[in-house]
Amino acid sequence: MALRFRTLPCLALLLFSLFCFNPNFAAAASQPDHWVGTWATSPVALRNANDKFGAADTTFREIVHVSLGGNSVRIIVSNEFGLDSLTIGVASIAPSAGGDAIDPASAQALTFSGRTTVTVPAGALAVSDPVSMKVAPLSDLAVSLFVPQQPMRQVSLHNFADQTNYMATGDFVSDKTLDSAEKIYSWPFLKGVDVMANGKSAAIVAFGDSITDGAHSTRDANQRWPDVLAQRLQSNKKTAQLGVLNEGIGGNRVLHDNTGPSALARFDRDVLAQAGVKYLIILESINDIGHAYDLKRPYDVVTADDLIAGLSQLATRAHTHGIKVYGATLTPYMGCGYSSAAGEKVREAVNQWIRTTNQLDGFIDFDKVTRDSADPQTFSEATGSTDHLHPGDSGYKLMGNAIDLKLFTGK
Repeated sequence: MALRFRTLPCLALLLFSLFCFNPNFAAAASQPDHWVGTWATSPVALRNANDKFGAADTTFREIVHVSLGGNSVRIIVSNEFGLDSLTIGVASIAPSAGGDAIDPASAQALTFSGRTTVTVPAGALAVSDPVSMKVAPLSDLAVSLFVPQQPMRQVSLHNFADQTNYMATGDFVSDKTLDSAEKIYSWPFLKGVDVMANGKSAAIVAFGDSITDGAHSTRDANQRWPDVLAQRLQSNKKTAQLGVLNEGIGGNRVLHDNTGPSALARFDRDVLAQAGVKYLIILESINDIGHAYDLKRPYDVVTADDLIAGLSQLATRAHTHGIKVYGATLTPYMGCGYSSAAGEKVREAVNQWIRTTNQLDGFIDFDKVTRDSADPQTFSEATGSTDHLHPGDSGYKLMGNAIDLKLFTGK
């Protein structure tokens, strides 16, 4: 009997060792879910001075153009800039049938921790439970949110969607169309959509200002440069497992708040917290330069070294989390409202750093593909720019096509 009791602990230890160190046992252990962002946007704060939000029961139907496909999907609701708690009464997701229409039979009700209703504290967000749904790459989904009447001093939304969305008074989440729908051009409360993907899948974050956000591209056409990149990735077998997340905010700056928090302030929220992010493209600084060297009203004056230090901080923080960082050169801006010769020198200095630094994993030369060969400080006619600051659809296509897909294949 004494021998038997001494043997059992040894046997238990042996089995424990086999379980921990045998690769077959490790493979059999349950693996964590691999969620990857397929669509995202960057919310900002909007003061609700005219009570457009929260004054009445309202259904929002928001259209999102996904990049990566999958068989399960979930959404992220944001109250990160809210001053009051946000209650979502009902939520659903469905393939878009065009305009504000869905096929109710294809819609999936969304829950949050098993509940149909969620109250999101001020400053927080909420991730829905996953639902099984075949999501095709490069397709449009309709996310419907019923927001009951409630106090709402400030809302979290992306103010420039470049996409037609819809709102209507009442609860129409389950309806094919919204009754007396009002068109809106923002994404209220909706922050992201993730899909369940295989272990090789990952997301690329496009981080920037209005040029990344898609200003002056055709509404509802998905012709922003990140959209062009997503289309190219999906058409290439070697990169078809990559999603693209557009985290651009019009007017955004690296070092100072303006439209939304500065790039440094929002980096954790809009880059590091994204599901499955593996790559980062940074196109930001032109607003810092424009306002600092504006001939009419300069403010928040910064130097090229200041901007380089800020961009270096972004790269360092991304590298800490194993994210590869590609800098994108700043596109031409001479001739726009806040351009100046002094600002142009700063733009060129920042671009020189982007092209030569070892603090980045590589660079994408948007400046080279959009500038006029006869006058490199301005956009070429081929970009379709009408304000000397933002490209048109043709310019965004040039930018998206200029990105070497080998940056994302490890070759």
